[in-house]
Amino acid sequence: MAENGEEKLLAVARHIAKTLGHNESMADDILQIFSNFDGRFSREKLAEGQAGEDGSAGVAVLDRALNSIDGQISRFVAADQPIWADPADSAAFLDTIDELVGIIREWSPMASEKPIGVCLTRADDMMQQAMFRIEEEFRSLMERGAESFGLNPQGDASAMNHRFDSDEEDDYDRDFQNGDDIQIPVAQPLTDYDLIIDALPSATINDLHEMAKRMVGAGFGKACSHVYSACRREFLEESMSRLGLQKLSIEEVHKMPWQELEDEIDRWIKAANVALRILFPSERRLCDRVFFGFSSAADLSFMEVCRGSTIQLLNFADAIAIGSRSPERLFKVLDVFETMRDLMPEFESVFSDQFCLVLRNEAVTIWKRLGEAIRGIFMELENLIRRDPAKAAVPGGGLHPITRYVMNYLRAACRSRQTLEQVFEESNGVPCKDSTLLTVQMSWIMELLESNLEVKSKVYKDPALCSVFLMNNGRYIVQKVKDGDLGLLLGEDWIRKHNAKVRQYHMSYQRSSWNKMLGLLKVDNTVAGMNGLGKSMKDKLKQFNMQFDEICKTHSTWVVFDEQLREELKISLARLLLPAYGNFIGRFQNLGDIGKNADRYIKYGVEDIEARINELFKGTTAGRK
Repeated sequence: MAENGEEKLLAVARHIAKTLGHNESMADDILQIFSNFDGRFSREKLAEGQAGEDGSAGVAVLDRALNSIDGQISRFVAADQPIWADPADSAAFLDTIDELVGIIREWSPMASEKPIGVCLTRADDMMQQAMFRIEEEFRSLMERGAESFGLNPQGDASAMNHRFDSDEEDDYDRDFQNGDDIQIPVAQPLTDYDLIIDALPSATINDLHEMAKRMVGAGFGKACSHVYSACRREFLEESMSRLGLQKLSIEEVHKMPWQELEDEIDRWIKAANVALRILFPSERRLCDRVFFGFSSAADLSFMEVCRGSTIQLLNFADAIAIGSRSPERLFKVLDVFETMRDLMPEFESVFSDQFCLVLRNEAVTIWKRLGEAIRGIFMELENLIRRDPAKAAVPGGGLHPITRYVMNYLRAACRSRQTLEQVFEESNGVPCKDSTLLTVQMSWIMELLESNLEVKSKVYKDPALCSVFLMNNGRYIVQKVKDGDLGLLLGEDWIRKHNAKVRQYHMSYQRSSWNKMLGLLKVDNTVAGMNGLGKSMKDKLKQFNMQFDEICKTHSTWVVFDEQLREELKISLARLLLPAYGNFIGRFQNLGDIGKNADRYIKYGVEDIEARINELFKGTTAGRK
C-alpha cells in the first residue's frame, strides 16, 4: 500500500509538473523543486516515470545527459573572458562539444520518435550556441595571432622590405617565441623565393585546428571557412599593400600616364612574384594545417583567402593586355608577359584544387592575351612605319629618325628573342620551313622600313644626295643588325644582301656626280694640232675646276655618319679621280708653249685634290648616333 501511495504521489507530482510546465525547461525546474521538497520525489524517479508515461524509456537518459551538457555549455557561452586564455577551459569546452556531438550522432537514428526528436532539437540548439561561441574564439585567436606578427594597418610600408634568408627564418622564430613585435615577414629582394612563412605560431595553429575540427564535424564548416578566410584575407591584402600594389580598376590603369604606369608595372612584378612564390604557398600551408583532415574545407578557405589578391593581380595584367598598342609599351608588356609565364607553374601548383580552377584558367587566359598584345604592338609598329610621311628631307642625307627609331627598337626587342619567338609561335600563323615566325615578322618590318626609306629618298632633288641618304640609312641598318640578336634572326644571307645594296648606293652616288668629272679629264685626241689640243684641254680644265669647286662645296655639307663608310668613299673617290687628274695635268704641262704657262690654268695639284676630297662628308654632326 505504501508503495502504491508513493507511486500515486509521484504520478501527481509528475502531472503537476507537466501541467504547469509550459516548456521542457520549466517542467524540469518544477521537478527539481519537488525533489528538493521531499526526498521521495527524487529527480531520477520523476524522470523515469515520465519516460515510462511517454513510452520512451531511453528519453530519461538522454534528457539527463543533455541537462548536464547544457549547464556546461551555458557556463562557457556566458563567460566574459576568452575560453582559450586558459588551456584547461578550452580543453573542457572541446570535450563538452565532443560529448554533445556524440550524443546527437548516437540518438539521431531514433529522431522520428517524438520525445527523442524533441530532445535532439534541444541538442541542436545547444550545439548552435556552442558553435557561435567557438566561432568567436576562432576569430579572436586568429586576430591575436596576426597581431603578434605585426599586422597593423597603419604599419610602415618600408617594413615589407625586410630581407629574408634561412638564418633570418630562425631569428623570426626566436623573436616570436620571445614575444617581440615584428612586422609582417615578406621576402626582399626578389632573387630568392625559396621560403615559406609561418604567419601564426604553431600553438595557435594547433588550437585553430582543434576548433576547426569541431566546427566541421558539427556541420559548421562553411562558417569556419568564412571566419578563417576573412581574417587571413585581411592579412594577405595588407601584405600586398605594403609591397606597393594599388587597387586599380582597368579604367584607372588605362588613364594612368605612361611613366606612372611603368613604375606601377615594376611594383606589380615584385608583388606578383612575392605573392605567387611566398605568400600564397604560405597561406596554402597554413590552410592545410588548420583544416588538416578536411581537404574540402581547406581548399574552400584557401580560395576565399587568396581570391581577392589574385584577382587584383590578374586584373592589372589584363588591363595591360587590353590597353594601348603603342610601340613604346612593348618592353613593359614583355615584362608582364614574362612574369606571368614564369609564374604559371606556381599558378598550377598553388591553385590546383577544384575551387581555384577559375583562377587558374583566368591566369592562363590573361597570359595568352598578353601574347596577343605583343603581336598587336608589332602590327602597330608596322602601321607607324607605313604612316610616317616623307616630309622635309634630312639635312645632308643623314640618318632619318624613323631608321634610328625602328632599328634601335628592334635591337632592344630582340634582347627578349626567346620570349618573342614563343609569342609568335603561339600565334595562328604557320612558321616557314627554314625560319621562325619571329624571323618572318622581323624581315617584314625591315622590308617596310626599306620601302619607306626609298619613298623618302625621292624628296632629294639631287640623285647623288638621294644615294647618300640611302647609303647612310642602309649602312646603319646593316650595322645594327650585325652586332646583335637581330642578326641571328635574319641570318648571314640577309646581311650580305644588304651590304651589297649599300655598295650599289655607293656606286650610284659615284656615277651621278664624280663620273661626270672623269669625262672632263679625258684628252680629245681627235682635235687637230697642238694648239687645238691645248685649247680643248684648257676648256676642260676650266670646267673641271668650276665643277670640282661646286661639288666639294656642296658635298662637304653632306654627312656620312659611319666613319668606315666615309673613309671607303674618300678612298674610292681618290682612286677614281687622282690618277686621271694627274695624267691630265701632266700631259697638259707637256704641251710645248702652252705647257710652259700651265700654272696659269692648273688651280689644284694632285695633293690639293686629295686634300679637298678629305674634306667631304663632314656635314653636321646631327644624326651620327
